[in-house]
Amino acid sequence: MALKATIFKAELTLSDTDRGYYATHTLTIARHPSETDERMMVRLLAFAVHASDRLQFTTGLSTEGEPDLWQRSPTGEIELWIDVGLPDEKHLRKACGRAQQVIVYAYGGSKAGIWWQRLRDSLGRLDRLSVFELSRQTTVELAALAQRGMNLGCLISDGSIWLSDAGNNVCVEPACWLNASLGKQ
Repeated sequence: MALKATIFKAELTLSDTDRGYYATHTLTIARHPSETDERMMVRLLAFAVHASDRLQFTTGLSTEGEPDLWQRSPTGEIELWIDVGLPDEKHLRKACGRAQQVIVYAYGGSKAGIWWQRLRDSLGRLDRLSVFELSRQTTVELAALAQRGMNLGCLISDGSIWLSDAGNNVCVEPACWLNASLGKQ
């Protein structure tokens, strides 16, 4: 018998001064049986950074060829495709062919660095792709925030992201490895 996803609930209050976006989102997050708290919280962070009324978590790990989050236009076109982790080049090429903008939040410490060194030249040719890296320390701190019921605040200002609950604050400063709007880094 297959294991079922674990359901997490999060109330996320956002103050994104960089985008002028202020909202509270009530989220239901299904954590796949093979997914860690670390990965789930990176997905939640990605939601916070790109939050909108149309941004959605997908079935992700359960469905091959889907991102972890996406935003579709009212006509069904994929405006934003977000993957977390270390996706393979073929997956990202397909994503860039299907979406207007593709973003990867890479994490995993030295594994992420090795992944980037191996793929940076070929990924650098994908004009719709941006890649950001989260440090191992940051993702461990994010994982510590994971609870079945979360009440989180998120402040984004000058490129820094603060995610907090009642007792903890995590400062997230993603390293930009590739920015589609600026070209190779």
